[in-house]
Amino acid sequence: MPAPTLVAVAHGSRDPRSAATVAALMDRVRAARPEVRARLAFLDLNAPSVGQVLDTVAAAGETHAVVVPLLLGSAFHARVDLPGLLAEAAVRHPRLRVTQADVFGADPRLISVLHSRVRAVCASHGWTAPRHRVGIALAAVGSSSAAANRNTTRLAHRFSALTGLPTEVCFATAAPALTHAVTRLRARGAENLLVAPWFLAPGLLTDGLHDQDPSLPHAAVLGPDPALAEVVWDRYDTAAGRALPLSA
Repeated sequence: MPAPTLVAVAHGSRDPRSAATVAALMDRVRAARPEVRARLAFLDLNAPSVGQVLDTVAAAGETHAVVVPLLLGSAFHARVDLPGLLAEAAVRHPRLRVTQADVFGADPRLISVLHSRVRAVCASHGWTAPRHRVGIALAAVGSSSAAANRNTTRLAHRFSALTGLPTEVCFATAAPALTHAVTRLRARGAENLLVAPWFLAPGLLTDGLHDQDPSLPHAAVLGPDPALAEVVWDRYDTAAGRALPLSA
């Protein structure tokens, strides 16, 4: 039996840098396992859509697709939007089995990538801890789901435990904003602050974070790091394993 087709699903953005970053990530994903068919789809604002890609998969005679959300959190898009699109595709293509994998979440490998981005900023400014009293504003998208935002707060605690640096969370689309995180870090004694964006790709939201306080240095986004490609395949393998029928 051929391996299931990987369908990686990104959020989509009006900013072309976002799609370019995701495309670069998919180049790494395909290079890691060239024997597995791997396709890219978008939830919104870019093409091809999830439905279009699954239609193509079915038309090619493929019988199983594992859909991996290229999302850092399990909020509305992962819990509602994507399952709805997959259910619609299942109605159109009853012979195509579609399995949804887990989101990236706060995978330790991605936290390590974020740490490396922060270290690069500190090195460029000559900051060392604790001498220079560095503080981190960990910035994420934000969600209407309080549970999703609490997960990001827990991520900030994990990141602080890893780095030994005071870390406060802020959101691009929800409260608390970057200014709140800066105030809290100053109150905790931090003197040299930087923003650590918990984002896969640059875009309008990361630009908005820059605009909130142009004086602060920003670490690079996670981007098409090899660690992200590893996580994609881990999520694929786990979901494909769940979908296998039990042997007698």
